[in-house]
Amino acid sequence: MAEDREILREIWEGRLPVCFTLATEEVSTPIAPDPFYLMVPRLTYFPLVTDKVRRHFVRCVVPEKHDNEMWLEFEKFPLKWYFFDILKNKYFSIQYICRHYPIGLIYDLLVTNSELPWQITVHFDKYPDNKLLKCPSKDVVESHLMHSLKEADALKHKNHIMALMQERDHKQLWLGLLHDRFDQFWSANRKLMEHSAEDGFRYIPFRLYAPQLTSKPFMQYLVKSIENEKRLTLEDLLQRANLNFESKGPFQVVIHGIDLPLETPLQWISEHLSYPDNFLHLCIRYSSP
Repeated sequence: MAEDREILREIWEGRLPVCFTLATEEVSTPIAPDPFYLMVPRLTYFPLVTDKVRRHFVRCVVPEKHDNEMWLEFEKFPLKWYFFDILKNKYFSIQYICRHYPIGLIYDLLVTNSELPWQITVHFDKYPDNKLLKCPSKDVVESHLMHSLKEADALKHKNHIMALMQERDHKQLWLGLLHDRFDQFWSANRKLMEHSAEDGFRYIPFRLYAPQLTSKPFMQYLVKSIENEKRLTLEDLLQRANLNFESKGPFQVVIHGIDLPLETPLQWISEHLSYPDNFLHLCIRYSSP
């Protein structure tokens, strides 16, 4: 991967221009505050980058709302940075796992016309508890990241790498993401991308999002990088989804805003285009009518 370091850096430095605007009905000052513009990393999560947004707008809402949880909305749609997934183990007990949406994934899922800057409305009132889970601290995001990294490593290496990593390696991964430090993050993450040239990863950690075709929040199934000495491609992954992707017309498979060619090898995609949680978050997108 050393020769592809610039690709990794380009993905890391991917940004989205966002225009945050306080909801009109929540403005309590004689003059509405100016919109707040921010270039946000695609790879991170909203709770890690919106402190400045909160400070900019909170002075313009009524004092009794100052301590309220801030939430975000795009075209009347509350922006979830998580969803609950239900897992069953071999003893049939149930686990409720909180999955998190990176910012770039939310944009790729919701914004079909690619208009920029991304127009997001900020709220301090009427928190939609029935739709959004509150994020009391950044520790919640750190816990999610570690859980996802262990899950991805279980697919790739039977969890051997995460188990051997020291606590300082885990902190490097978290602090690298938190403070947007490419070198700090990848000094530890490169260990999670190691594999033999002959075998590749045991399985590819990915989640496939196709809201037009299924009610599931995402699809995930076991796909190897190499099978019967053949390097599997993105097209092979889609064929195993048992969905008729072309039923809605021509489609794209998008990650980080990139339209991926179907012939791209899965091993290469996983090494170079995975999010910091080590999963590929692949969106099926159709052209707007």
